[in-house]
Amino acid sequence: MKKTGPSLDWCIVRREEDGKWWVDSISDKENWDVGDLGIIDPKQFLHISELLDSMIVYGLESQLVDEAFFTFAIEEELKGGQVKLSRVRDSLLKAEDMLFALPDVLDEEKGPYADFLNHVTQKRVSMLNELIEFSEPYTQEEMEEVLAEKHNNDFLEGQRSHFSDELFAILDFVPEGFAIDADLEEDPETAKESSEDYSDLDTGLTEVAEKEEKLLPDEDLKWEEEEKEETTPYEGGAPDDQD
Repeated sequence: MKKTGPSLDWCIVRREEDGKWWVDSISDKENWDVGDLGIIDPKQFLHISELLDSMIVYGLESQLVDEAFFTFAIEEELKGGQVKLSRVRDSLLKAEDMLFALPDVLDEEKGPYADFLNHVTQKRVSMLNELIEFSEPYTQEEMEEVLAEKHNNDFLEGQRSHFSDELFAILDFVPEGFAIDADLEEDPETAKESSEDYSDLDTGLTEVAEKEEKLLPDEDLKWEEEEKEETTPYEGGAPDDQD
């Protein structure tokens, strides 16, 4: 689904020490405030996509994913460690290139991103009730209350909220005192029968990764090889164990 927006054609981003990307400036200054505005990088979204795949058997609507984000591709490296991204209108899930994803928060309460968050929260709750034997069904209200309390605590501690943290908090959520068997959470046979076919995605990611390394000679802006060996590739959200 193509997105429209007043002059939303490009943005300039930087990668900070926390490994996350933040927006420094954006073409549509009328509708966007770049203060603490994060953007999800391709590697982060690849992991998010893997978590979303496990929810397809619970009724995840993949169309809502594409509707929830504005997509950007690398245009050029700038001085000072900045990178200019240009707007593209490709599907995040089926794109041949590695894309950055900026959530559509022009309407924070009723917009596409808000609808997407509500949808994935519902599906995560469905998954929890399927995989965990609660004495009573776990509810979306209970999950949202826990997440809201965590968000408030982070705010009081002066921690900046990044969209990737918000998504991982939902997609990895398990109530305190409970655990999910990893084999049950992602059954390869079930996933194969129920998920959509994105087999062409991995090939595209490999090809574009090589192009990105040529474009970004600065070691701090590459997807470092050693990061692939880390068990927690993202702060504040990524799970310790991945299948």
